[in-house]
Amino acid sequence: MVKKILQKLHEFVDANVPAEMKVQHIVGEGNVYEVILLITDKINADVIVVAAHRPELKDYLLGPNAARVVRHAKCSVMVVRE
Repeated sequence: MVKKILQKLHEFVDANVPAEMKVQHIVGEGNVYEVILLITDKINADVIVVAAHRPELKDYLLGPNAARVVRHAKCSVMVVRE
């Protein structure tokens, strides 16, 4: 499963991220926000980019995982609306 996910991740990055941009492909397993924060600290990341759904009239808040990452990260976090 991890091999397949990494393959898809590589394909996505190749298609959507400029070649001159440095990218690390990391797949974690466990509680979403805890794994993001743990890996971020481990690799000393400069920024976390996390997706969030486009807000509708009833939904102007972030989901629980994105909100926890934003609240507890030691580096900058960019929230990208899908």
